[in-house]
Amino acid sequence: MTIIVTGGAGFIGSNFIFYILKKYPDYRIVCLDKLTYAGNMSTLAPIMENPKFRFVKVDICDREAVYKLFEEEHPDIVVNFAAESHVDRSIENPGVFLETNIMGTAIMMDACRKYGIIRYHQVSTDEVYGDLPLDRPDLFFTEETPIHTSSPYSSSKAAADLLALSYHRTYDLSVTISRCSNNYGPYHFPEKLIPLMIANALNDKQLPVYGEGINVRDWLYVEDHCKAIDLIIHKGRVGEVYNIGGHNEMRNIDIVEMICDALGKPYSLITYVTDRKGHDMRYAIDPTKIHNELGWLPETKFADGINKTIQWYLDNREWWETIISGEYKNYYEKMYGNR
Repeated sequence: MTIIVTGGAGFIGSNFIFYILKKYPDYRIVCLDKLTYAGNMSTLAPIMENPKFRFVKVDICDREAVYKLFEEEHPDIVVNFAAESHVDRSIENPGVFLETNIMGTAIMMDACRKYGIIRYHQVSTDEVYGDLPLDRPDLFFTEETPIHTSSPYSSSKAAADLLALSYHRTYDLSVTISRCSNNYGPYHFPEKLIPLMIANALNDKQLPVYGEGINVRDWLYVEDHCKAIDLIIHKGRVGEVYNIGGHNEMRNIDIVEMICDALGKPYSLITYVTDRKGHDMRYAIDPTKIHNELGWLPETKFADGINKTIQWYLDNREWWETIISGEYKNYYEKMYGNR
């Protein structure tokens, strides 16, 4: 079995590659990544010499290069993680998100049609559903929840989902889609909430929290997400959407305080900054469908997952310090410096 994993030098994609190579030693994994700001070759260093792994620097929007790779590798499965994914960046520059997340998805599926695959899997997000009110804890996103996007990022992901479903109906492409809640864990790019707070706290820098910090997210440990996708691509029903949630709803401010407590840092480092435009209040996923059909449930409780994540950042300082010392530093100042 040969699997092409797009965006495999990023956070979730790299964790998925590590998981698959360990579970299926006979599988061949081809990682296709453009290596934008969030793609990091050092993440893949432990497997670069693995004979079952190949890395190719390619933009999924480059049709010619994508087709050439399919001709060379004859993949059985494609898992598309490749995406511009940070909401703040989508507000600053929507066009890049439309190009990569929509057109790139179309090109990958065109290649799947042309060269034939067993399964094309589109990795999506719960953000396509919009948000839920804080005063209705009984409400959850299901696969039947109407799409109601809030940002250029979530709109581009919703468009990609609809495109994938249309390719299934029109061209009979073997498509599945997963929509996950917020992931956390090793190799998480340090502009996202949890790694940003860990890195800043370790450096005794201010911890910028949007608004009042009361926004609620459903947190999913990245390995649990990888296990869910593994089940979907092997056993999931073609043409279906599966929600993957962590059953770990937390307010942003509570997470920041947990990180401070774990690292022995004072709450005085916390600073409140002007809220994000169109900031969603609450995400919460109902994963009943994937549990009933495929037997999946999240295994990692947040208290355990956050401790494992903090320890990983303590043990791998060079990985994230190299990132924040470069171009990201200028972006960070732009996003948080005057808010």
